[in-house]
Amino acid sequence: MPGPSRYRSMARDTPVRNRTAATTTETLPNLVTIVGRGVPSNFEISVDGDLEMLADDPVAEGTVVSGGVAEGAIDVGVQRFRFSGQMANVRLVDWNGDEAADSASVPTVHVEYGSAQR
Repeated sequence: MPGPSRYRSMARDTPVRNRTAATTTETLPNLVTIVGRGVPSNFEISVDGDLEMLADDPVAEGTVVSGGVAEGAIDVGVQRFRFSGQMANVRLVDWNGDEAADSASVPTVHVEYGSAQR
């Protein structure tokens, strides 16, 4: 009678699962959208909860997300982030370093609490 096999199973004990859209909406119910105005600009947003960019490759978008902070650049298009908690800070500057109050060229920011999945 042969003894127990010395080979380990190739199957994982716990399968890796992708986060579904429904799970993201439940855990990150709020949405912030940054809309570029055609002028190279920088932005920084921070929240007092978790933050996740809605993009396949945030680095390709020129954005770094770490914890509850996102920092990036935008000139045209939109960048969206889902988050939990409250918006803590938003900082926008245009290519000259002028802040939102002093420049009409900086991106616009829309914050929706309890928004539906997009």
